[in-house]
Amino acid sequence: MGSYRFILSGGGTGGHIYPAIAIANELKKRHPDAQFLFVGAEDRMEMEKVPQAGYKIIGLQIAGFQRKLTRKNLSFPFKLIKSLRKAGNIVSEFKPDVVIGTGGFASGPVLKVASGRGIPCVLQEQNSYAGVTNKLLKNKVAKICVAYDGMDAFFPSEKIIKTGNPVRGNLANISCSKNDSLGFYRLSLRNPTLLVLGGSLGSRRINQLIESKLEFFKKFDIQVIWQCGKLYYEEYKKYQSDTVKVEDFMNRMDFAYTAADMIISRAGAGSVSELSIVGKPTIFIPSPNVAEDHQTKNAKALVDENAAILIKENDLDADFEKVLEDLFLSQDKQVELGTNLKKLALPKATEHIVDEIEKLLN
Repeated sequence: MGSYRFILSGGGTGGHIYPAIAIANELKKRHPDAQFLFVGAEDRMEMEKVPQAGYKIIGLQIAGFQRKLTRKNLSFPFKLIKSLRKAGNIVSEFKPDVVIGTGGFASGPVLKVASGRGIPCVLQEQNSYAGVTNKLLKNKVAKICVAYDGMDAFFPSEKIIKTGNPVRGNLANISCSKNDSLGFYRLSLRNPTLLVLGGSLGSRRINQLIESKLEFFKKFDIQVIWQCGKLYYEEYKKYQSDTVKVEDFMNRMDFAYTAADMIISRAGAGSVSELSIVGKPTIFIPSPNVAEDHQTKNAKALVDENAAILIKENDLDADFEKVLEDLFLSQDKQVELGTNLKKLALPKATEHIVDEIEKLLN
C-alpha cells in the first residue's frame, strides 16, 4: 500500500481555509507520509495562507456567481468550464484517495469531478445555513460533517455527521493564567476586560461602535483589548492607552481569551466555534453583508440556547449601552451565558472529521 493522497479544497475566506488546514494537519499527524494538495481560487487569500501552513496549492480561475445582475456574471460560465477542465486534470494527475471540501466556490469543480469518477468525497459545512456550493454537491458526496443541529433542512439526513467545526491551534487546552494574560497586554488585574473581535480583516461598523463608546467604558472602569483588523489599524491605533490596547491581528488568541471577562464578536462559524470552547459571555454583532445572512443565523442558534446575546447592526445605537450595562452589572447573567455557551462546544471536531475520512480509506 503506497502513501495516501488527499485533495483539500475550499476558500475565499478564513472560515473556509482554516478548517481545511486543520483537517490536513490532523491527517498528516496520523499519516506522516501522506501527500496533500490544496485547490483554491486564484486571487483569494488561500493562495497566501495555505503555503504559509506548509502545503502546496493550485488556483482555479473561478469566481462566485453574483446574486445581482452584473457584468461579472457574463464571464461566469466560461470560468466555470475552464475550472472544471483544470479540476479534471488535477484529479487525473494527483489521483487522490479522498477529496475534502470545506466550502467556497473553488471546491465546487474539484468535488464535482472527483465524485463523478467514484472518488469518495467529504463536505465540511461550518455554518447553520448551508452555503451554495455545498448544497449543489450534497447528492454527490459520501459524508457531510456539520456543526449545527437541523442541517437535514439542506442535506440528506443519512449523510450528515455532527462533528463541530475545526478551530485554530490548541484552544481546547489553554494553559496560560489570567495574570500572565493581563500582564502580556499590560492591563490591570483589578478591572474588568472587554475583548473586541471584528474578524481578521476587521469590521468597520464594530470599530465605529467601539470608538464612540470609549468614554462609556471608562464610566465602568472597563479595559478594552480591541482587534480592529489590518485594514483599520492605522486609523484606530491613536486610541492606544493604559486601558485600551489596539491590535491589528491577534497573534496570541490564548492570552486574549484568558484576559477577557466579556467578548464582542462577529458571528462567523469559526468565531462561534472558538468562542464556544472558550465559554465567556459574548455579545454577537453579525455581519449583514454575507450570503443568506448566515452570521445572524449562527448567532441566533446560540441565543435560542440562552448561550449568547445578539445585537443587529441596525440596533446598535439604540440598544448597545443598555445591553452591555445589564450584562456588566449581572454576575449571574455572565456565568449563565458562559456556562451555556461552553456546553455547546465540540472541541474534538477535527479528530471526528478525520475519523470519518479514515473510514472512507478502508
